[in-house]
Amino acid sequence: MTVRARATRRDTWPPTPQEPHVSLRVAMLSVHTSPLHQPGTGDAGGMNVYMVELARALAEQGAEIDLFTRCRGEGLPPLVTLAPGVRVRHLHAGPRAALPKEAMPDLVVPFSLALLKEERAYDLIHSHYWLSGQAGRIAAVGWRLPLVHTAHTLARVKNASLAAGDAPEPELRVRGEHQVVGAADRLIANTADEAAALRTLYGAEEGRTEVVRPGVDLRTFHPGDGRAAARARLGLPADAFVPLYAGRIQPLKGPDVLVRAVDELVRDAPELRRRLLVPVVGGHSGAGREGTAWQLAAELGVTDVLRSFPPVPQERLADWYRAADVLVVPSRSESFGLVAVEAQACGTPVLAAAVGGLPTAVWDGVTGMLVRGHDPVEYARRLRRLAAHPEVVATMGEAAVRHARGMSWRASAGRTLEVYRGALAEVPRPARPGVVGQGRRHAPAPTAPLSWRNEKAVAQV
Repeated sequence: MTVRARATRRDTWPPTPQEPHVSLRVAMLSVHTSPLHQPGTGDAGGMNVYMVELARALAEQGAEIDLFTRCRGEGLPPLVTLAPGVRVRHLHAGPRAALPKEAMPDLVVPFSLALLKEERAYDLIHSHYWLSGQAGRIAAVGWRLPLVHTAHTLARVKNASLAAGDAPEPELRVRGEHQVVGAADRLIANTADEAAALRTLYGAEEGRTEVVRPGVDLRTFHPGDGRAAARARLGLPADAFVPLYAGRIQPLKGPDVLVRAVDELVRDAPELRRRLLVPVVGGHSGAGREGTAWQLAAELGVTDVLRSFPPVPQERLADWYRAADVLVVPSRSESFGLVAVEAQACGTPVLAAAVGGLPTAVWDGVTGMLVRGHDPVEYARRLRRLAAHPEVVATMGEAAVRHARGMSWRASAGRTLEVYRGALAEVPRPARPGVVGQGRRHAPAPTAPLSWRNEKAVAQV
């Protein structure tokens, strides 16, 4: 489906059939992480996959997407074509080196200033994560465009589910999220539960909050040639019982729960130890000292069954999913859980915490199992059942493939376009200048005060 240009008067959407055929142009924002970064490393995770796959699917339906992110590292080109109709544009905002999480809010104003120096050649802004939402609300005023925002995670929700010793999200972020919720013309939530959290915890208006379920790349994630072939490619024993962990290693994701569950499993069923193999595919991220999960494994004496592997590209990750008997997702908070859907698309059932969007991603008792709470004993009990009953694994895996096939990025993009149309219909704006790179400069800087760090600097634009 191709999206058409807005009417010259900017008071109707969609346009009438008589109007010229021009793509919808969207400026997507990601301040703290680049769409080009490898998921599973540093701050790169499901949100990176979400942005890239959604942008591709939107472009396939006729939109043009520019993904703006901070330039990190030397030698990066200002513009990278990611796919037909999708470009990554690097903005110089702050140091080029990696920065600690605490320093990220200071990048909002430099990023916004750099963004406002770009041509106002877009129809709409779509920000991802609260830092980008802050930049988005500044740009929305400067460019006089509607703002659509996807939170991906929420501080109040995360702080209600902290692991022991994990640092809470600061009040600065909570205030910033409130500001973005108030400024956005549309809010996209991954699930109905997230939409409810936006309304009850942040005061979001129901009429501006839309649920758009993320998708899965079915061209990459599918059963392929099966478990045995995938294990052969990865060098894994054919007869092993393989519970897989795939994702960033941080307290919020619950790797400690898995390690303790493995300890419970081998103590309760020592005969399993000789054929138990638990791959952990991902890199350290977030709060907590690097190596904490492995230190715990050493203390419990289970390092012989856990194996560490670095983050891998999506095509290789699909083989890990195929090779596993079950994917374990013991997260303490999860807005959706893309890895759970990816694994199911490959024919692998999921054992997950019943938190956030995971009950939407996993069909309890059919495509996997959900655990309420984070008791390692409960995880161990379910792992033992799956190890003892390979027919259950096979049946759930077949159902998982059918379940995942109903979650495509094409469908997600279609719903997102509906959200875009709703925002465009309500926000009259001046005519868009030219094509990207050839239009007039942005509108005058906002004259109303913007309650954010150093926002007086915006007046310099």
